[in-house]
Amino acid sequence: MGVWDGDWMSVQADTAQALVDAVFALGRSLRAVVSASGETPIPPALTSVLFVLAARGECRQNELAADLCVSQSSLSRQISELVDAGYVSRAADPDDKRASRIRVSPNGMDILRETTERRAERLRGMLEGWSQEQALAAVTSLTQLNDTFAASVQQRAPRA
Repeated sequence: MGVWDGDWMSVQADTAQALVDAVFALGRSLRAVVSASGETPIPPALTSVLFVLAARGECRQNELAADLCVSQSSLSRQISELVDAGYVSRAADPDDKRASRIRVSPNGMDILRETTERRAERLRGMLEGWSQEQALAAVTSLTQLNDTFAASVQQRAPRA
């Protein structure tokens, strides 16, 4: 699935617009829920950077910027804040001494673990009226949508 095989039609323009509207509404709701919860000692944007870095593993900052779909300059300040707070560590790149590699520190991993547990419990309470099947269907749809968006971004990214 995910690659057009000729068996299904393209999405209609009004459906695509409804999907865009729903995604933006979900993003606003999610930001409101997360910021209202005060669940981490750092701002939600920095928490997101930590989550993506943990999933990716040690890397150069430009690689993380590509994963986050942001510019290196906008990510630089966030990485500096995370390094200063002790949640990210930076080390010289053994392949290029002019560059550095970043990774989530043990303290950063602790924050992520605690945040994940709190978010899951909070969301579980919010989804009280949902069945397990509905929740899994939502996970499947959101994952497919994210994979589609990520593939599109990768295709448009300038080649090094």
